Amino acid sequence: MAPIQYIVEGGRRLSGTIEPSGNKNSALPIIAAALLTEHPVTLTNVPRIRDTETLVELCRSVGASAEWTERNTLAIHAREIRAADLDPDLCARIRASILLAGPLLARCGEVALPPPGGDVIGRRRLDTHFLAFEQLGATVTATHRLEFRASRLKGADVFLDEPSVTATENALVAAVAARGTTYLRNAASEPHVQDLANFLVALGATIEGVGTNTIIVHGPATLGGASYAIQPDHIEVGSLIGLAAVTRSPLRIARAGVEHLRSIRMGFERLGIVCGVEGDDLVVPSNQTMKIHDDFGGHVPKLEDQPWPAFPADLMSIAIVTATQCDGVILMHEKMFESRMFFVDKLIAMGGRIVLCDPHRAIVAGPSRLRGAPMTSPDIRAGMAMLLAAVCAEGTSTINNADQIERGYERIEERLNGLGAKITRIPARS
Repeated sequence: MAPIQYIVEGGRRLSGTIEPSGNKNSALPIIAAALLTEHPVTLTNVPRIRDTETLVELCRSVGASAEWTERNTLAIHAREIRAADLDPDLCARIRASILLAGPLLARCGEVALPPPGGDVIGRRRLDTHFLAFEQLGATVTATHRLEFRASRLKGADVFLDEPSVTATENALVAAVAARGTTYLRNAASEPHVQDLANFLVALGATIEGVGTNTIIVHGPATLGGASYAIQPDHIEVGSLIGLAAVTRSPLRIARAGVEHLRSIRMGFERLGIVCGVEGDDLVVPSNQTMKIHDDFGGHVPKLEDQPWPAFPADLMSIAIVTATQCDGVILMHEKMFESRMFFVDKLIAMGGRIVLCDPHRAIVAGPSRLRGAPMTSPDIRAGMAMLLAAVCAEGTSTINNADQIERGYERIEERLNGLGAKITRIPARS
């Protein structure tokens, strides 16, 4: 597929209603977990993005039927699957390929995976996956590929050495098939982990502690089929809050899943951006103060990411762009990934007043007038942050490698244009 380029004419006010897509980080583990049952599964509200398309191809490669029956409805039937050698090129496109380890190990007793791909935002260790599988009775070999084998998975008291989302998801899926009770301690509790657990319950699994850091799974489960709707993407909702703020536009985010937005709303409130709630809609008014709240005593405030339910790491890039348009000074602290902050040099070139202190911290002083500029998207979240900067900047911006943005945001240029933005999507020149 040809590389994609966005041409963005900035400085336009937006308005209207937009509905977030289904959660990408829910859809990927749920699609993989659909291989756990031999009965038909129908998933609705699935984001039709490059990452989900790639995972669907991988599911087909192991013998499952997977068809899009509507734009965002996916029918999966894994009546018989095999532990085939997975296409290394497909696996290299997405980190979510590692999520096939749990269901294939449970169904086939073995699986060999090429190393997973994904965003280059720093080291993303797999050790937690290995430790969890070993405690559940599997043997793990990691050389030029990852090999997992288990004649029978058994329940165990598993302590994850970090609250890794994908490791929690892999262990959760494997535990459903394990004989006996499994305790997953120090488990991740993000909305997408909860979504996966609720899907497994819909299939027939018995799971306690969903949404907490200790998940209890009683196995082995007798699984059937199910129809299940993916929940809205809280990261996309946060991105849209930032979009409304930087363009000073009134936006209604319909069916936003407000029950998962408390920490996100608190983070934006620190930047002087307050959202209203009307039912399950989030309303972002245009008359925001956009003034950063100092800490008590007039000290420079800090916005930092932490494991859920704190402010999510995937929104730090959006928050940095938003802070450039706010009055005041704030320290942004990205704790998880040592390369995610490096995109700020593009914002500095656009006129943003930012000091990159080290790979994890940046000081943002605002407000600053951003100017259109050529940019290249390094990953999904930084790419979306660049798109926000381009939409609010004066003049025209070019975003190369916009394919990265489309890995996480469905038809984003079309949907933002519907609000009044002017974004032209074209194949990049070779």
